[in-house]
Amino acid sequence: MTTERRQQRALIYSHDSFGLGHLRRCRAIAHALVDQSPDMSVIILSGSPIIGNFDLRRRVDFVRVPGVIKLLNGDYTSSSLDLDIEQTVALRASIIKHTADIFDPDIFIVDKEPLGLRGEVAETLAMLKERGIPLVLGLRDVMDKPSLLAPEWKRKNVMPALENLYDEIWVYGLPQICDPLEEIDLSPHVRRKMVFTGYLEREDVRGAPGAEHAVPFDRPYLLVTPGGGGDGEALVDWVLRAYETDASVPYPALLVFGPFMQQEKQTEFSRRAADLKLVEAITFEANIEPLIRGASGIVAMGGYNTFCEILTFDKPALVVPRTVPRMEQFIRADRAQELGLLRMLADDGVRQAQDMATALRHLPQQNRPSDVVVPGLLDGLPNVNRLAQRLSIRRSTPIAAVADRG
Repeated sequence: MTTERRQQRALIYSHDSFGLGHLRRCRAIAHALVDQSPDMSVIILSGSPIIGNFDLRRRVDFVRVPGVIKLLNGDYTSSSLDLDIEQTVALRASIIKHTADIFDPDIFIVDKEPLGLRGEVAETLAMLKERGIPLVLGLRDVMDKPSLLAPEWKRKNVMPALENLYDEIWVYGLPQICDPLEEIDLSPHVRRKMVFTGYLEREDVRGAPGAEHAVPFDRPYLLVTPGGGGDGEALVDWVLRAYETDASVPYPALLVFGPFMQQEKQTEFSRRAADLKLVEAITFEANIEPLIRGASGIVAMGGYNTFCEILTFDKPALVVPRTVPRMEQFIRADRAQELGLLRMLADDGVRQAQDMATALRHLPQQNRPSDVVVPGLLDGLPNVNRLAQRLSIRRSTPIAAVADRG
């Protein structure tokens, strides 16, 4: 059997089944890795039901584990299968471990959740650690209000994994905006594992969106995007009421609801938009980058992914962050506003239509993010590439040899 050095492999895991931010973040990292190295292949492990809607580069593929839904009480349930959560997690854990066993990656990157959903990735971490595979925990710039994250991680008992399993902790942001672990009692050993990469620049896709989603305006427009849309109804309603009550807003708006917005809400919002001369609406666009690039301003909720898009395309932005169930978006938007990167409009629960109309009128004249000099702001992907290459260079064996272990 040949013992020639094989191509490099990276395995990326994300526990989330809901929303778009985690999926776009993992895809951006995967694409950057294969773009940088012609010898790299990447598998993304994901529970997202829409991962197949996104174009993936050559040498990037995905394995979908059964999806879950987070309940109002914070627990999870299977999204499609008639299985209880314990059975669902056991099935997911088995798929994750067997994929890692056979794929035998040169680096394993875990997104956000140190032990995975209900500990489902713990056995995989231990197996790969025993093989000497570099293990990386990737964190967004803000996880939650630090005082809330600390007890959550204590309850999940993640500290032993940070101490003994993970080789590095990559924070996809900058400390001058936020240190996501600042109020967690970390040992000096774990602190030394932390590397702030900068934000992950989005791909400037030069193609057009789907034909049915071509830009419906021949003049400057505002793009309104609540991300996945599952919790974006208040934002969309606020924007619609602004146009319904104030005819002086000079810029048309394109609403992109997101794939997770409730169908009845989409129907209601589409009907209201149809009655407005300056508003158009679409459900979802996987290739949203051309719509962002063409917009004169962005109205969004302020998740990590959208923030990276605002920075990448250098757009004036009005961010209306959510505060439930996490303070993540508010913390990010508040700090970014302090730095002059965007403007935040806090949701006071009343959401006066005139407040939104005034903000929309002024949006295209706001500063762009590039008007503020923040060193290393968008260096995330080059730094991830550099870090991954340094960690993943090791002697490898062909995949057939791995299969023969059984």
